[in-house]
Amino acid sequence: MNAAVAKLRTRVLFNGLHSKSGGGLTYLNNILPLMAGASDIDLHLCIHEDQREFLPKNLDGVTVHTLDFKQGFWRLQFREQIDIPRLAKRIGADVTFSPANYGPLGAPNTVILLRNALSVAFVERRLVKLGYWALVYLGTFLSILVSRRAIAVSGYAKRAASGGLLRFLENRFTVVPHGVSEMFSPPGKGAKRENFLLAVSDLYVQKNLKNLISAMARLAPNNPGLTLKIAGRPIDEDYFLELKQAVAVDNLEGKVEFLGGVSPRELVALYRRCGVFVFPSTVETFGNPLVEAMASGAPIACSNTAAMPEVVGDAAEYFDPGDVGGMTVAIDRLLKDPALRLELSRRAVERTKKFSWQQTADKTLDVIKEVAVSGFKGTD
Repeated sequence: MNAAVAKLRTRVLFNGLHSKSGGGLTYLNNILPLMAGASDIDLHLCIHEDQREFLPKNLDGVTVHTLDFKQGFWRLQFREQIDIPRLAKRIGADVTFSPANYGPLGAPNTVILLRNALSVAFVERRLVKLGYWALVYLGTFLSILVSRRAIAVSGYAKRAASGGLLRFLENRFTVVPHGVSEMFSPPGKGAKRENFLLAVSDLYVQKNLKNLISAMARLAPNNPGLTLKIAGRPIDEDYFLELKQAVAVDNLEGKVEFLGGVSPRELVALYRRCGVFVFPSTVETFGNPLVEAMASGAPIACSNTAAMPEVVGDAAEYFDPGDVGGMTVAIDRLLKDPALRLELSRRAVERTKKFSWQQTADKTLDVIKEVAVSGFKGTD
């Protein structure tokens, strides 16, 4: 490529250091190939060496830079603040994009992606975890202050982040929802759903899986053969132990199955087979599994809080996530009403037409290119 052509392209440093699991990894795997395919973008990706195995294969046109240091929360924070600005300067980056609530404060023309719900602190009770979320809040606050733009994954995420002390920076935020992969689609005609509930999320306290297990205990006596499958990695080991204890206390051995982390292909099959998909989370800025289940035509029982109503619209049976009785009633209604399940499935598939990773990539790049050209702390 000659220098004249290269100069016309926006050089973007994509800071992927925090994209290791859950929604962050889903975002990385779906957005990178699409951003790389833009003819006016020169895309550079920075990750830790350990993240290589999680990268998508189709990354033609992406220059990958790896850091190799001993993993650890504090080491990551330190190295991000030092190494990302240094790398940005070395490659002549026009914009530094961090798809996490916070990023390197000294990097040029930063754009951050607000995808973590800071209100998790309101449902967390453990002192160490509260300290962690206090640091996340501080990092988010400082990153928004120095960033050129902040992309929020939902209107809820924008309102949550731009309130309080940051209200005067509201015009710096742009809402760009996540998309959903085309691999998630409804089962073929004649396919029958099976007698199990499905929940998909890495195991954290805000995912509210303990209440779902309690609801399962109430459902089990009147629903012979019903089981609950929970797909997600036990990121919070202490919480995982609490969930297993809840299963034992409620005598649900053999009725609740922890699947651990599953591949996207396995998820496709689970969404297509489940009798009801349950999304009991208390705090969520978007909810990738929710949209994946919708695209798969799964009948959905869902929390009525945070970003969930904004995402799922009229395609779910809602409940208050703090009310186990209400959750039980909502799930039971779906289990007993095949016509309602069919109608919600139809609405879900129709609604997912609103969500596209290509659209997400295009709108994200619009923000990035605007920052590169003008540096203007723009408006929506």
